[in-house]
Amino acid sequence: MLSRVAASFYWLSRYIERSDGMLRMLKINYASSQDAMQEFTWEPVIRIFAGSGEEETEKLENNSRAVLKYMVIGKDNPNSIVNIITLARENARGVQEHIPKDLWQCLNEYYHTVKETRLERALQREDPIGTLDVLIKQVMLYYGTAEITMERGEGRSFMNIGKYLERAIQSVDILDTKFGSIDDNPDLLTDTSYWKHLLQSLGGYELYLKTYREGFESSNILEQVVLNNDFPRSVIYSVNNIQRYFDRLKDDSNLEDYREMSFQIGRLQSRIKYSSVRTIEEEGLHLFLTQIRKELYGIGNSLNEHYFANS
Repeated sequence: MLSRVAASFYWLSRYIERSDGMLRMLKINYASSQDAMQEFTWEPVIRIFAGSGEEETEKLENNSRAVLKYMVIGKDNPNSIVNIITLARENARGVQEHIPKDLWQCLNEYYHTVKETRLERALQREDPIGTLDVLIKQVMLYYGTAEITMERGEGRSFMNIGKYLERAIQSVDILDTKFGSIDDNPDLLTDTSYWKHLLQSLGGYELYLKTYREGFESSNILEQVVLNNDFPRSVIYSVNNIQRYFDRLKDDSNLEDYREMSFQIGRLQSRIKYSSVRTIEEEGLHLFLTQIRKELYGIGNSLNEHYFANS
């Protein structure tokens, strides 16, 4: 497979996954803002998904409608939904002959839904939750279509590596930000709404209730989001899948590159697999997550160097 094609598959999938995580976080945080949670702020969401500094955050003034407009249809925000889905569509267009027609149509529909002029009016004047749900369903439709139509070849492997790498980075960032806020405000440690919204933003609330009967404990949440092999958005689940789909790229023509990257992924996989809540807390959660994030970015950089010809 050409490096340009592989890179397009990879980035297409990263952008779609990023939009999914962002939409879910926006939905839960908007609901939180309406519940008048203690000292509610949009700052962590803007920092994680837009990479904007304090100046932009202050300009939005914690105005929920303004934040939604900036994050969903903000043309000046490079990481807004409309901009990243435009990038996803451009990558898909570059590999259109390699993807099923149904998948292209599905992505096209998502793109046109985000570009509709009435979307701004809906976000500003109607119930934003319903509007965000429409976009979330577009992502779900895309993933379902990809699952049942995409050829099980190299293209799909690069797509899944991109998806799970993006997902792992998101989970690390959200966890680091949410636990970091507790250092500034220890009262959040016993705030059940705070933990509930964290789990809902990652789609892990129902699983948590089934798994842990003793209520919301920070150690249990840490265990689920980092170490639970059955939670689709846990860090270990994502890294296991990066390894799984990377193994399918093994080829006699690139054995040296493959071995180097396989070692890199395996090292990260082992680091997480053989950690426990106790050892993570002893090391320091922020330090642990910072190292995991660094290694995830390192995997992305290695893919760029060895497989995408620095595209």
